[in-house]
Amino acid sequence: MSDLFSLPVQKIAENIKDGKLTSVDICRSYIERINKFEKDVKAWVHFDEKLLLEKASESDNHRRSGKTTGPLHGVPVALKDIIGTYDMPTECGTVLRKGKTQSQNAEIVDLLKSAGAIIMGKTATSELAYLGPPKTRNPHDYTRTPGGSSSGSAAVVAAHMAPLAIGSQTGGSIIRPASYCGVVGYKPSYGLISRNGVLRTSYNLDHIGVFGKTVEDVALLAKVLIKKDKYDPATVYYSADNMLEACKKEPLFDPRFIFYKTDSWKKVDKKSREAFEYFIKSFKKNIEIFDVPSYFKNINKYHQIIHETDLANNFQEYYKKAKKKLSKEMQSAISRGLKYSSKEYAEALDFIKRSYESYNEVFEDYHGVLSPCSTGVADKGLKSTGSADFNKFWSFMGVPAISLPLLQGENNLPLGIQLVGDKYDDLRFLGVARWLEKRSKEFNE
Repeated sequence: MSDLFSLPVQKIAENIKDGKLTSVDICRSYIERINKFEKDVKAWVHFDEKLLLEKASESDNHRRSGKTTGPLHGVPVALKDIIGTYDMPTECGTVLRKGKTQSQNAEIVDLLKSAGAIIMGKTATSELAYLGPPKTRNPHDYTRTPGGSSSGSAAVVAAHMAPLAIGSQTGGSIIRPASYCGVVGYKPSYGLISRNGVLRTSYNLDHIGVFGKTVEDVALLAKVLIKKDKYDPATVYYSADNMLEACKKEPLFDPRFIFYKTDSWKKVDKKSREAFEYFIKSFKKNIEIFDVPSYFKNINKYHQIIHETDLANNFQEYYKKAKKKLSKEMQSAISRGLKYSSKEYAEALDFIKRSYESYNEVFEDYHGVLSPCSTGVADKGLKSTGSADFNKFWSFMGVPAISLPLLQGENNLPLGIQLVGDKYDDLRFLGVARWLEKRSKEFNE
């Protein structure tokens, strides 16, 4: 059943609905992959083979009974281990939560179940979704990092140990792992997906995002998760019913893009720079290179103020009672977060609005912004999850971003191109992303 791993998720769901595939058979195929590769990749922190097959059997019986099925009926989905579930541990990558479960499911877990999806298990995350790396290795090279903090979620999709996975991003925790692992990672606009029941690191910066093999895969999953939630005041009313259809729809005319190298371009390794230059040349009719706007220079500073202040606020009990069980990176971040003044924090929050108002002007003439996802291919070693220098801008402003696995760097390792859109323009944005995905494949054929 190896051809299963090349099927679009929508096709898998359709085959289940039509009785051509059973959820049990699909889950067994993924279990075989897990049994073969998990010992090396180390992407799962909670996986119960018996429980998964029981859920798959229940799903098949539900379909055979003639009852209504959802768009992801019988499809297994992996969850980052910061997403609350009452029937599985939610340990958040820290010994301080070892074996702990939630009293109820996160809102997105209930939405997944309503759509008929099967929760496979929990994937590894950096400590409290920050910097302390888990044991997960990159499926393309076990000596390299898969990125973080959504390390396991990107790795399980890359290794064909799950068709879909959910992660989160506060700085670059979806886009960078997707690039390193060679999968599609989509961070929707801020406020489209509820964080209710998910570990909070920063109310103003946290985003839920998704991983899949194609733009259509992530569009299908995101469509299920986008819903206003009264328990997450940041969420907005947004119609995502036609998200998959909009994704498949060709733009009326060829899109135009700005490519921002940003001040971090000098950090990109030579082989990766060459890959990006080739990409730009291939799309020379569509891409214009611009220097980054001056206000970008302040975003990293203000992102840090908000992020570290919020870490200090949200994890102060851990810091007070078990400081030595936290990583040095987390201790330092909380220590700094406790020292920022209310004036500095207020200025940083105000800059979110002001920077977006300036950025928004781009879309009067262009369909999107392109940039690297990272400083190159996955870093060697497992002591760091890599730099978020190319990602923080977009998390800060809350705009949609997607990593497309269109390039290769040194040793033929995957290298993502990052496309960024306008806030709440996610339907059109995904259509443009799919256009880019499709045209890139045509260039390489």
